[in-house]
Amino acid sequence: MVVGEHRSEAGEPVLGFALLTVSDTRNERTDKGGGLLAALVAGAGHRVVSRGLVRDDIGEIRAEVKAALALPSVDTVLVTGGTGLAPRDVTIEAVTPLFEREIPGFGELFRMLSFAEIGAAAMLSRATAGLVSGRAIFLLPGSPAALELALSRLVLPEISHRLAQARRPARSAAISVVPAPPKGSRTRPPRLEQSRIASAIIATGLQVG
Repeated sequence: MVVGEHRSEAGEPVLGFALLTVSDTRNERTDKGGGLLAALVAGAGHRVVSRGLVRDDIGEIRAEVKAALALPSVDTVLVTGGTGLAPRDVTIEAVTPLFEREIPGFGELFRMLSFAEIGAAAMLSRATAGLVSGRAIFLLPGSPAALELALSRLVLPEISHRLAQARRPARSAAISVVPAPPKGSRTRPPRLEQSRIASAIIATGLQVG
């Protein structure tokens, strides 16, 4: 039995992932980061819906992410590369304007875990994540070691639960409606409402008789 079938039989959702590698130098044959992401996603029992490769260009990156989000079977988009501080590292600038909600805790935890492995160099990563229409986008470094850390320790263990939270309908606030008194009646307002009216009048400096 494959892992995806096991997740389905266990009642756990099988999510669809879109993978995007950002690089000026890699091609489909040398894209080790994209291959690692695909293996990790499949190994966790999820599906790779699409996989792409794009240059370090803000317009092209944004267009590819929008195209991935337009696929109804995509629940999560993983973008690898372009999250550092080099002039051509523009993934953050390309994608974060699309976020409806940012997930700052992802980047914070990722840098904390990275610090334990690579020291102060972890602060150079701008990795982050956000939500768009109930789908999650993770902007990840290009290093295979960083990708394995991010997915195995943070993304894959939590993504199903977090997406369920993000897609939960918002609770509408209960509105208490007080029926209007019959026409012509002299019904006095409730005692609590009388108290509120009196307090308001006193606050304006008027005397209550």
